Amino acid sequence: MFEHAIQLNDGNSIPAIGFGAMIEPKDTYQAVLDALKNGYRHIDTAASYFNEKEVGQAIKDSGIPREELFVTSKLWIQDYGYEAAQKGLDTSLKNLGLDYLDLYLLHQPYDDVIGAWRGLEKAQKDGKVRSIGVSNMNPNLWKKFIPQFSETPAVNQVEFNPLFQQKELRKLMDQDKVRLEAWYPLGHGNQELLTNPKLETIAKKYGKNVGQVIIRFEYQDGVITLPKSSHPERIKTNLNVFDFQLTPDEMKTIEALDTGKGTFDPESASSEKYLREHLDVHQNG
Repeated sequence: MFEHAIQLNDGNSIPAIGFGAMIEPKDTYQAVLDALKNGYRHIDTAASYFNEKEVGQAIKDSGIPREELFVTSKLWIQDYGYEAAQKGLDTSLKNLGLDYLDLYLLHQPYDDVIGAWRGLEKAQKDGKVRSIGVSNMNPNLWKKFIPQFSETPAVNQVEFNPLFQQKELRKLMDQDKVRLEAWYPLGHGNQELLTNPKLETIAKKYGKNVGQVIIRFEYQDGVITLPKSSHPERIKTNLNVFDFQLTPDEMKTIEALDTGKGTFDPESASSEKYLREHLDVHQNG
């Protein structure tokens, strides 16, 4: 159904490139509308982005039939637990103005992860969600939680870009054909990445910018990519990556950029403390 789609282990398909809506609520409506007008059919938001209403309004005003869109949201930690997860989902559906989500994720690996996952499984059986998955699970957390799940996640959304290619994690995920979704796919403005001479050389060859080369690399590597931007021209160019193909040698060149290090450690106590203190979907929403 979707052009340039990736097959998930539950039989559903997902557009390989989506629009990451982790942007300011005041900029969300126009950015999502611009994305949809430029051909995006996959929108990724979350309760903790505090912009589900704006995303939903843009979807409605776009005039695009619901069945032609793929919409993702994520459950925040205050709504973890079996019953709480189902209520959290209902809140997201109400905010988005939708009857169902194409994908729903556990956003962080804290608190009652097992109970929350059971809540997602129930929502999937009830038809409120088509696919379910997790986010920010590194190899240790993957080995801790996934064996306790009755249903295998369809995706794991984690930090991924040429400097941090999650090779150990992908080996674990590949065992169950779980797809990786990339947040910070362009390195969150990391100039070491965006001005890399090897990437600039490849970009010049194809008449593209470095960001387009990176997204193309991720697409060819089987990664679901979620670039975000509120700039109309960048929104447009980030999707314009299907008219060229990197050679095997170029793929190897980019693979060799991996440092094995990211910017976010989900097991860090300081990371968990920061998220708890700064993001409360009940108080701040």
